[in-house]
Amino acid sequence: MARGAPTGDKDARKEAPKANKRGAARLAAVQALYQMDLAGAGLNEILAQFESHWLGREVEGAQYLPAEAAFFRDIVSGVVREQRALDPLIDDALAKSWPLKRIETVLRAALRAGAYELEHRRDVPARVVVSEYADVAAAFVERDETGMVNAVLDQLARALRAAEFAA
Repeated sequence: MARGAPTGDKDARKEAPKANKRGAARLAAVQALYQMDLAGAGLNEILAQFESHWLGREVEGAQYLPAEAAFFRDIVSGVVREQRALDPLIDDALAKSWPLKRIETVLRAALRAGAYELEHRRDVPARVVVSEYADVAAAFVERDETGMVNAVLDQLARALRAAEFAA
């Protein structure tokens, strides 16, 4: 998911654990949003479930990376809170023949989480958001669908954070 830092850069090595924890938080956030969409679970229930049973734990033989819990909570609760504003932004970036409601559930979760970060987490560079959610999507879907997530989030990033791309 999140890439580690080169071994020669002492400052970058200090940041690698934070980046890895944020990458794990993004993956868990997409999984939580997916589960909420499919099962109709409530926000508080899903946050409690993931924080107590998934983040940094072994589940069904798979070891989940430690995640930055506050970042995870912010993404999941932010998407839920802002979904009515985020969905039209995503719809505008999608091909008109493929509205968001027709997109596979896990991809919809990744697009919403990415759009939330682009709109509300200005502390995270736009290119990082796009790359990270393309990586998250790759954990669940084929390359073509990953490309769609990358393209849609890149289009949103250029619209929402034009100044970052002007240089």
